[in-house]
Amino acid sequence: MGERRLISSGSTFEREIGYSRAVVDGDWVHVSGTTGFDYALMTISDDVVAQARQCWANIDAALREAGASVQDVVRVRYLLPDAADFEPCWPVLREWLGEVRPAATMQVCGLSDPRMRIEIEVTARRSGTRVAPGLGWPR
Repeated sequence: MGERRLISSGSTFEREIGYSRAVVDGDWVHVSGTTGFDYALMTISDDVVAQARQCWANIDAALREAGASVQDVVRVRYLLPDAADFEPCWPVLREWLGEVRPAATMQVCGLSDPRMRIEIEVTARRSGTRVAPGLGWPR
């Protein structure tokens, strides 16, 4: 049986709602829907592109703690309240996943806080290659 480990970002939302930023289950890493909050400051930009960048920084941190990297991502889901906000984020998404090219879905839906303009969820399968802290994506 593989390891099962919970990873926290330190977000107050995790404690208040009752979830983990990520769950490691054997070689699989399931990262919860991640928004553009800077969890250290509990602030969020008004700009959707800045939020997308912060989403990926938060996801990258969770994956690293799990012993994985963005290179291990096999599935990504983008959740946005406004479909028009998706295309401006494409350059950021390419920076992080351009070479990885996981299976992807974009869904238009409501998010729990009106300040949130994008939420990103990923699933990764840890490979034998580990990325040293500070040497991640984007390249």
